[in-house]
Amino acid sequence: SKHNPNATSPVVVSKEGLKIAYIDSDSILAHYQYAKDMEADLLKYKNAKEKSYTQQMNQFQTDYQNYLKTGATLSLSQQQAKEAELKQRAEKLSTLEQDLMAQIAERQVSENTKLLNAIFGFVKEYNEANQKFDVILRKTFDNSPTMYMNPGMDITKEIIDGLNEEYKNVKANETK
Repeated sequence: SKHNPNATSPVVVSKEGLKIAYIDSDSILAHYQYAKDMEADLLKYKNAKEKSYTQQMNQFQTDYQNYLKTGATLSLSQQQAKEAELKQRAEKLSTLEQDLMAQIAERQVSENTKLLNAIFGFVKEYNEANQKFDVILRKTFDNSPTMYMNPGMDITKEIIDGLNEEYKNVKANETK
């Protein structure tokens, strides 16, 4: 093809036509155990990071309140040292909050990439071993380019079943 140098050959529709199927990606996310486990793990990770930050923030606030109560009993140099320490801790907490948000976002992107790779890899293997569709589309509720797809073209359930079976086997092998 002169338009796409990577194309090996143009697709020619035969009398039978193109074999097209679709997968409802919203259903996969709702029913694929790996996606559910990943979401739960990500929530635990996020909660742990937020808990750590909250504990540090609470400790800082307690120390600051204690300084306000007892600061007058300290010498001028002690007051200045304590104020400098509190200021430095406040700046670190501000930076820590941004770092934690970045870590959570980075982890989410990484996990989503793993999930998509697992799904796309399975769909490719499934197609090669079974149906040999020419095109497999992805349908989503809020971002689908199509208004209607014939339900007879929906292979979502068999993909979910296959993904869950594969994941179950992977989990079983991890525990051995």
